[in-house]
Amino acid sequence: MPGKSALVFGASGVTGWSFVNEILHDYPNKGVWDKVHALTNRPLSQEASAWPNDPKLNIVSGIDLLKGSQEDLEQELKSKVESVDKVTHVYYLAYKADTDVQKELEDAVAMFKRSTTAMDHLSPVLEFVVLQTGAKMYGCHLLENHPAESMPVPLAEDYPRLKPPYHDLLFYHPQLDWLTAYAKTKPWNWCETRPDIIIGFVPNQNFYSLGTVLAIFLSLYREVSGPGAKVPFPGTTKSWTAKSNDSSSDMIARQTLHLSLTLPPSRKGDAFNVADARNPESWSTKWPQLCTHFDLVGQAPPQSHPLEIRKYISDHMSTWRRMEDQYGLRPGIADSDMTFKGFEYFLLTQFDFDRQYNMDKLYTTTGFAEERSTMQAWGALFDRMRAAKLIP
Repeated sequence: MPGKSALVFGASGVTGWSFVNEILHDYPNKGVWDKVHALTNRPLSQEASAWPNDPKLNIVSGIDLLKGSQEDLEQELKSKVESVDKVTHVYYLAYKADTDVQKELEDAVAMFKRSTTAMDHLSPVLEFVVLQTGAKMYGCHLLENHPAESMPVPLAEDYPRLKPPYHDLLFYHPQLDWLTAYAKTKPWNWCETRPDIIIGFVPNQNFYSLGTVLAIFLSLYREVSGPGAKVPFPGTTKSWTAKSNDSSSDMIARQTLHLSLTLPPSRKGDAFNVADARNPESWSTKWPQLCTHFDLVGQAPPQSHPLEIRKYISDHMSTWRRMEDQYGLRPGIADSDMTFKGFEYFLLTQFDFDRQYNMDKLYTTTGFAEERSTMQAWGALFDRMRAAKLIP
């Protein structure tokens, strides 16, 4: 029997990279996958991607999911994606950030509709489609307005949707409504996955990548203050103890690949929380471990005026420039215009409430058992960044 063929939309993003990487490393077993098509909007070479040089890999750059008519998009996919008619699994992880909320919503819905419709038309052997959403389904992004009463922790997949006006501002809802209706009579299966903040490696710059920013900050802090220096947590005392589940991109990929290969038709359209482990943690246990990886000593935040990562990086940019030359680092990473500067302050100070996931559904009903510790997840990211010459 021929193996499966995957197509990953958003392959160079913070989650997409790991999907491609796990497939190239034969997860879950050797012989499962014949091909993986890695679609990226911006150009990406095999060398820069940090993926293995494997004949299974096909990197396709430059396809704009919003450009032209539906027929134009399908023709472009057909011409650029070799054997697109043999794709069995589609993983939709693409995201186009926009500070205009309404524009971001409209683009997100259009991109997903157009790409899924195209693959449904182009591949008669399509078996499974995955749509990745996230913790915004539980209103975590609403901060002090998050619906703690209607969505108490641990957050479970069967909770009701957000109420208006917040419901109407979240593009996940129209994406899911459209997919539910569109796929109802289709022979292929589908599911939704919900990570929290994603910890993962990106070869290109990324609008949001907390792991990248923290690695740069800790590398710079060690350079400025020396090994063994004490580093206060760059957040608040409340966020220091707030419980959550990390979602490393490697585990998201493994869990999602497992679901897409094993879910029966009776569970069509099911939603799953995806995260590193059953039990949550807090920054109070994670921060010291992350700092130790950089020969630093992580400490609790001060009672007031927490350290601001972006200001620290900006204040020491001349040191970072010197580090780029001294250690042969790729230039332009620390202050890239592709990064939404300041988002890390939002994540480390404003997410100051418990938002841990209920992981029972994934771990008790699907046959998936693997868990990862904090440093298995974060350590892998830091090691990849070093290998890619993003940090020393």
